Amino acid sequence: MQVLWRLKRAFVKEILDELPPPKPPITTISSTVRKLEAEGWLSHDAFGKSHRYFPKLEKSEYRNNSMKQMIKKYFGGSPTQVLSYFLEEKEIAPEELEQLLQQIKNKES
Repeated sequence: MQVLWRLKRAFVKEILDELPPPKPPITTISSTVRKLEAEGWLSHDAFGKSHRYFPKLEKSEYRNNSMKQMIKKYFGGSPTQVLSYFLEEKEIAPEELEQLLQQIKNKES
């Protein structure tokens, strides 16, 4: 998905070219994009027997949906619990915490 969001539209070979080594077999990429299309994440333009794939969701939409599901599933729907988790795990540096607090203050005004 990351490659398709960056390229916007791509053939399987173009997706493969963008992947870092070691590159998987082209059949693996082809199977993956067909699976993503079956799941509703991608669509394609047909050019004879070739398909040029493109994402059906923007990256921001995907991120928003994924975050909402994660917060609901793992944190009981509470953004406060998410932030608490990162604080407890020391995943947020003091400078980042200060930036978050400033963003919260700015959003309130």
